[in-house]
Amino acid sequence: MTSNTTRTDFAYDVVLIGGGVMSATLGALLKLLQPDWSIGLFGRLDDVALESSNAWNNAGTGHAALCELNYTPERADGTIDISKAVGVNEAFQISRQFWAYLVESGVIPSPREFINPIPHMSFVWGAENGDYLRRRYEALKDHPLFAGMRFSTDPAQLKQWMPLVMEGRTAGTPLAATWIASGTDVNFGALTHLLVHFLTQQPGFDLKLGHEVEDLTRDASGGWHVAVRDLAGGTKLSVGARFVFIGAGGGALPLLQKTGIPESKGIGGFPVSGQFLRCKNPEVAAHHHAKVYGKASVGAPPMSVPHLDTRIIDGKPGLLFGPYAGFSTKFLKKGSLWDLPCSIGMDNIGAMLAVARDNMALTKYLIQQVMQSNQARLTALRDFVPTARAEDWELIVAGQRVQVIKKDAQKGGVLQFGTEVITGANGSVAALLGASPGASTAVPIMLTVIRKCFASELPRWEPKLKEMIPSFGGTLADRPELCAHVHDWTTRALQLEG
Repeated sequence: MTSNTTRTDFAYDVVLIGGGVMSATLGALLKLLQPDWSIGLFGRLDDVALESSNAWNNAGTGHAALCELNYTPERADGTIDISKAVGVNEAFQISRQFWAYLVESGVIPSPREFINPIPHMSFVWGAENGDYLRRRYEALKDHPLFAGMRFSTDPAQLKQWMPLVMEGRTAGTPLAATWIASGTDVNFGALTHLLVHFLTQQPGFDLKLGHEVEDLTRDASGGWHVAVRDLAGGTKLSVGARFVFIGAGGGALPLLQKTGIPESKGIGGFPVSGQFLRCKNPEVAAHHHAKVYGKASVGAPPMSVPHLDTRIIDGKPGLLFGPYAGFSTKFLKKGSLWDLPCSIGMDNIGAMLAVARDNMALTKYLIQQVMQSNQARLTALRDFVPTARAEDWELIVAGQRVQVIKKDAQKGGVLQFGTEVITGANGSVAALLGASPGASTAVPIMLTVIRKCFASELPRWEPKLKEMIPSFGGTLADRPELCAHVHDWTTRALQLEG
């Protein structure tokens, strides 16, 4: 019999909402820093990592700006701005350090369960694009974070690096590519499971799957009452928490709005869905071993840069091409069509209308993508795989990404394509919004949460943080010796020498 009674069943130091890599990462960090704290993780679905963290719901690129051209824009004077690329790479190095520590300390038995070495490449065609790529290479090649990058326009060299991409290609078009061996493929779904498994072995941790968080209200002591519904039985639970992290992917925005904190006002979300072509022919997939990124089309959002990706999932190689963008009003792949309409209120409608007005090119692009035929998708694939046959590829739906919309004094509202941590109520609640570069930078993003919400604990935690992350508190870019040491250490610990 279904029970709808409300009672206080649980009280925790920390409540994590969402079963993805972000919640799992924060939970692991906090348990290692403060083992005596109680932590409850609440997930709406029947397992963890079923939304954006799932292996087939993202491209699995260890985003280090080694190949992603959108991180190295060209300035008006023709020089290449590498500042964002350096920042993204620094962030990924922090994740690598934490993962290496987890492997060496036995928290993760084998790194090959979630990370594998895969060369990262940038690939362009046409004289103008080739000139840009050469200048990008010149700007990056001597930086310690990008050591080992190579550049070539020689078809014979390109064929060695990416035989599938060069096979059947018509001669005459100028081609250029960069190649670097230190790239990775990351199964963020497997990583999430490994982190959650570690947490379930620790005292004071509860995993509550099939439980949906419906509301959050501040209590008199400065903590939170979290209203939760057990989806299996319908029982409603009231959960107490000193700190709440909302890491529910696209579902984070509605929950942040329910907190009522001033910092949540004026924020909206714009959902973009993704699709990939997945290779069904193992012989074709075996002919490619790299992640090859191209240039985005004019008017396309940054996360729609075309790329041909080797994947290693459950020990088996695979091949993806995409993404093809789409649109749905859902904020989660397994969400509701009412997610977007229900997120609109008087405080954010102005910003959302301003973004709609100022992003007509993006709107046009999404409409074109939604209306795209299978033949058009195949044509785009053949820019990267000239010999591609329709029967070797299948269309799969990836995860939903909700881009952040914020008020802006001049424009009324702006659309952001990065990630943002929103905190409030004296640091007792934090929410993660946005997408790219996402899971690759889970560790530095969660360190941002720790800095913002646990500042009083940092002096006590700092020695442990530096043990786990040697570069904590500084950067690698201006410390070449530490950069080389960290790269060599994480490469050995994560078995990335291949």
